[in-house]
Amino acid sequence: MSTNPFHKQEEVWDTDVIDVQEHDLVVFNDDHNTFDHVIETLIDVCGHSLHQADQCTHIIHYKGKCSVKKGDFETLAPMRNDICRRGISAEVV
Repeated sequence: MSTNPFHKQEEVWDTDVIDVQEHDLVVFNDDHNTFDHVIETLIDVCGHSLHQADQCTHIIHYKGKCSVKKGDFETLAPMRNDICRRGISAEVV
């Protein structure tokens, strides 16, 4: 240990590095689903608030798609399946 007050001691952290790939659940625009149906779906499936679901739905409408959720593939895949069962196009990317 140094007695020099300007000497910085390095901290060493012993941690395991876990490589978790983050994916996006992307919902795509179409010409047949209503805003209300998409909003309800995002609330039910993704746990969005009304405001968050409304904002995502507008982005989907005007931009053609929106990443509505981030996470690992195992979490997002069942959500994607549920969204698709409701007639809305979605992919995990």
